[in-house]
Amino acid sequence: MGLLSKKDTALIKDPLADNNPITIQVLGICSALAITAELEAAIVMSISVLFVLGIGNVVISLMRNIIPSKIRIIVQLIVVAALVIIVDQVLKAFAYELSKTLSVFVGLIITNCIIMGRFEAFALGNGPWRSFLDGIGNSLGYGVILIIVAFFRELLGAGTLLGFKVLGDPIEKTGVYAFGYENNGFMLLAPMALIVVGIIIWVQRTKNKALIED
Repeated sequence: MGLLSKKDTALIKDPLADNNPITIQVLGICSALAITAELEAAIVMSISVLFVLGIGNVVISLMRNIIPSKIRIIVQLIVVAALVIIVDQVLKAFAYELSKTLSVFVGLIITNCIIMGRFEAFALGNGPWRSFLDGIGNSLGYGVILIIVAFFRELLGAGTLLGFKVLGDPIEKTGVYAFGYENNGFMLLAPMALIVVGIIIWVQRTKNKALIED
């Protein structure tokens, strides 16, 4: 018998595909649009949400029987705000330039619909271990989409990945680009993030017809 039961495994696997928080539940779209112009920023945001949601789910689950119903939203906001402050301070201490790039978007993790949604829908009704797995699964599902979108936006928009040149500069020869890649600056604009997410949704529904709504 493995460490995880089938139900526990599903808590991690389902959000990665058939119940993805961005492409299926359509949550967390704002950050997918805002910070995916650079792959590094998308990776750091994904790790930040992984920490906040994983730990936050456990804390809310441990407190679920003592939180008065009337103030549960306030308690949830306090928990997620405390975790976001920790993330923000760690970034400022060890990756100051990146923290400036992410700036307000780290703070906006507090209002991320995925986090508050999992607190309400899962952590308040389940034990710490399953809540932790649910948090990890949903944050991984969120992070995978962010990283895929950022990969294509930075690669095609700037010709780089993690700041390193991948696609060569165009070399003009008799009016024709003989070698290299001419960066498509349009890929760095926010609307392209929405288009890339739309393509991912299309591919997902093409592979799994059950996701197509009647």
